[in-house]
Amino acid sequence: MSIFSKIVAGEISCYKVAENEQYFAFLDINPMTKGHTLVIPKKEIDYVFDLDEQTYLNLMLFAKKVALAIEKSVECKRIGIAVIGLEVPHAHVHLIPIQKESDMKISNPKLKLSSKNMKEIAQKIASNF
Repeated sequence: MSIFSKIVAGEISCYKVAENEQYFAFLDINPMTKGHTLVIPKKEIDYVFDLDEQTYLNLMLFAKKVALAIEKSVECKRIGIAVIGLEVPHAHVHLIPIQKESDMKISNPKLKLSSKNMKEIAQKIASNF
């Protein structure tokens, strides 16, 4: 069972942003920028391109709704989207609020945000979802 499946099951806490029957969105605990969110299917499938077509399309539609909520919640020019897929063996999409292209560099130092700050960000995004 992946760490993301444990989050969905409630075995590991997270800063939840949005959820429906099939998909789940939560803040990345090692964010590249303020509001960096992960969007996953609840069903554990390792690789995003192994998702069946409908699950993939619905994941992207759910991610779009989450991205629009992030835009209303965090100051940014755009929401960058990345699918890397090596970090956790569970398909996931990174939604990263950006001001410039270099904000998308995975090698950038990660932000250190307090639990209080993370909760506030998650609540703001959730309220705009």
